[in-house]
Amino acid sequence: MSVCLPILVAIAGCSANPVTGEKELVLFSTEHEIDTGENYYLPAQQAGGGRYTADPALSAYVASVGQRIAKVSDRTLPFEFVVLNDSTPNAWALPGGKIAINRGLLLELDNEAELAAVLAHEIVHAAARHGAQAMNRDLIFNLIQQAAVLSGKASDELLGIGRMAFHLVGQRYSRDAEREADYHGIRYMRAAGYDASAAVTLQEKFLALATSGERDWLSGLFASHPPSAERVANNRAASAAFPPGGDLGRARYQDRMAYLLGRRSAYERADQANRLFEESPADALRLIEEAVQAEPREARFHGIRGKVLARQGRLADAVDAYGAAISRDAGYFEHYLGRGLAYRFLDDRSRAKADLERSIQLLPTVLASYVLGDMMLAEGRRPEAKRLFESVGNASGPIGAAAREDFVILDIADRPQRHVSAKPFLDNGRILVEVGNTTAHTLSRVALRIDADVNGTPISRRLPNLRLEAHARGVVDSGLYYRETDAIRVAAEVLRAVPVTEPREARPYRAYP
Repeated sequence: MSVCLPILVAIAGCSANPVTGEKELVLFSTEHEIDTGENYYLPAQQAGGGRYTADPALSAYVASVGQRIAKVSDRTLPFEFVVLNDSTPNAWALPGGKIAINRGLLLELDNEAELAAVLAHEIVHAAARHGAQAMNRDLIFNLIQQAAVLSGKASDELLGIGRMAFHLVGQRYSRDAEREADYHGIRYMRAAGYDASAAVTLQEKFLALATSGERDWLSGLFASHPPSAERVANNRAASAAFPPGGDLGRARYQDRMAYLLGRRSAYERADQANRLFEESPADALRLIEEAVQAEPREARFHGIRGKVLARQGRLADAVDAYGAAISRDAGYFEHYLGRGLAYRFLDDRSRAKADLERSIQLLPTVLASYVLGDMMLAEGRRPEAKRLFESVGNASGPIGAAAREDFVILDIADRPQRHVSAKPFLDNGRILVEVGNTTAHTLSRVALRIDADVNGTPISRRLPNLRLEAHARGVVDSGLYYRETDAIRVAAEVLRAVPVTEPREARPYRAYP
């Protein structure tokens, strides 16, 4: 049971958990939870593969099962359910009732009751405020440690709202939270008329898959919902407490899944092509064209084809492939990002800019933001370029490093005093200045102004053309003098600095298809 901490009394309170009835610390209101889910639901979907659009009837079916369970939950929330176009077996819930399940997990289930077990588990996470409790822990840590615990936890490919969405989706629940979601999920299932034994077969299946060592499972659902023999035993005991029977819905599930099941091999070929496109583009192209032929309506297949063609240097063909992907699914960032890069390499700047900006609207990424910043810099739009470089500079990897360097180069010209130190001092009748270059760039045309007040008379001197090597420090003579009996005040200001840089032969994004 949580205890209210005195340090947080002014901003928090204790209340009963809507599902368990236990007292707990609550830092966020229901309205805040709902707003959080609303704000991050679409970016989380984008980061998770985008919506599955090839079979809209399947998405509607999954949503109907979710709403059937949501009606019997302990909390009224604006529940939403979406199927994501990703082969990784995974499901997640954001605060406020925003829930997603991956296409890859649907293929592993046998019946509607097992689907209900997955969705009920996620519904409990939302209803019991498990996501909000995780946010509570992060906020408490921030208050006590005065540190930003979210930094560095998200994908280095994402920026801003996308990074936070990635964190919320990927957070691991406590054992108690998983136990509660299992037990009350079974309760919800039974209240909705489903056979609770499906929660047992589901966990048995997950436990077997966890020991198989399959990469997709270990990087997907099991990363945040680790299975165990204990969970199997707990589910078996919980389901036994409810009357036997209920809706299993195997035939109904198999019927709704027929379209996707019939194209399973096409998705497997596409996934293999996506893994091979760098090391073996020819094999990847063969595989993805087989997938496109098997299911031409799937936007993702055309997008992967565009990526492979770009890797082969066939940029005009890549543009066409990405266009085919966008015509089938105009709401997924990666297709715009890929086509924008292809346009950039073809030097079609206006189309590149439009696509890159659209990709950022859907999901802000390091790559799109950096390329757009580079284009703006080439157009002389320094402030816009600088803002983008600054945002990208928080990322790791070669693009983050390049963005930090580009930002510093621009900032030296805009605010030289931030990068060059100038401290005047008096020495045997002379006014000297200790100067230092805090950057990794050699600086030329460094201009200083020294202002002094000697016995009430202002004097000034400008030093216009100093040169400072990277990280160098030194002392320069201002050319101003004083007598020991003088009353003197002196200050120095950095007016200008110009970095001496070698132009890059290739931007770091040249390595990306």
